[in-house]
Amino acid sequence: MTEIDIFDILISAFGNPLKATYAAVRCRYHNHFCYMVLVIRLFFFGWIVRKPFRNFVAFVPGSSHREGRSMKQKRKDDAQPTVTAVWDYRNATGPVAIRMTNDYLFKVLLQKNEKVLHGLICSLLHLKQEEIRDIKIQNPIIPGDSISEKDIILDMKVIFNNAVIVDLEMQVVNEHNWTDRSLYYACRNYTNLEGGEVYEQTMPSVQIGLLNFTLFEEHPGFYTKFKLLEETKHYPYTDKLQIRVLDLTQIHLATEEDRAYNIDEWAMLFKAQTWEEIKMLASKNQEIDEAATTIYQISEDERIRQQCEAREDYIRRQNGMRRRLEKAETIAAEEKEKTAKAEAIAAEERAKTAKAEAIAAEEKEKTAKAEAIAAEERAKKEKAEERAAKAEERAAEATTQLAEKDAVIEALMNEMQKLQNRG
Repeated sequence: MTEIDIFDILISAFGNPLKATYAAVRCRYHNHFCYMVLVIRLFFFGWIVRKPFRNFVAFVPGSSHREGRSMKQKRKDDAQPTVTAVWDYRNATGPVAIRMTNDYLFKVLLQKNEKVLHGLICSLLHLKQEEIRDIKIQNPIIPGDSISEKDIILDMKVIFNNAVIVDLEMQVVNEHNWTDRSLYYACRNYTNLEGGEVYEQTMPSVQIGLLNFTLFEEHPGFYTKFKLLEETKHYPYTDKLQIRVLDLTQIHLATEEDRAYNIDEWAMLFKAQTWEEIKMLASKNQEIDEAATTIYQISEDERIRQQCEAREDYIRRQNGMRRRLEKAETIAAEEKEKTAKAEAIAAEERAKTAKAEAIAAEEKEKTAKAEAIAAEERAKKEKAEERAAKAEERAAEATTQLAEKDAVIEALMNEMQKLQNRG
């Protein structure tokens, strides 16, 4: 191998890899130096293209090399909550992107901020802040993770002071089954005995539904409470099983007691449509200020926002299906009503026809009776005429007989006259 050959290979190693390979192959001696040059070339080639390759992979969805992170680092980074300054929500204006009636956002809020959960339960149960020492969430979700159809009910089950079970659920759509559903939740949570425990150790179960509709249209109310009572004297059977309903559409019916525990302010937060409304509520309530901060933070989390939007889409589809079903039921009811009216008209016409037929039959019967009477009168007349004829005939015979008798008498009188004249 000449110095020119070695120089040619070195130059080619940093230029064209095919040319370097060709130069190495055509070397006379094929010694280790040629292989070394090829290794150097490949090393530099890999080092040069490494960064562009990683930048390319960063655009591949789901790639573990995205933005130069390992999969382990990616999971670690994704698990970290979005850090937002406390005052950020105060700069927000305009409509709220995701309202608090979104049950996914509602659950994530209460799960992420225990102060908010603590404050809300204290208000709803009329408790002082110090009366709740600890709260444990029994059915948490992973914020940002998608939910399946079997997890579509996003109730929040918590135990506070290891003594009371509270089930909270935000319900926007009226599925016309809330009374049965809430009773099922309350009873399910009441069956909380562990093995070896006695009945007296059952923890009270309180089910609280935050509804965006009026449950009992004939009895509207803002915050209503139900428990087992004796029917006539209304004394409680037990306080361990309770159901409560917060009607978000009836805030104007809040009582003084509701306002004293800030329940109306919580309801206005859940119904707020703009950041201005939320800021006004937060300015006079520390727990709502905490809630506003957390709402702002989790609203900035892309994964949580996507799940909230998915829930909104699901609810819209459910509402659409329900409206179509109600429309179909309305049309069916209208058709049924039309059919019933047509059947009623037909029945009325049949009744009229039957009545007319009855009148015709009655008239026919009257005619038959009249004809029978007329026939009877004719028969009577004929009999009378027959009797008259017979009477005339007898009279004629009597007249004839009388005339004959008169003739005989006259003849006898003539004979007597004759005899007298002779005498």
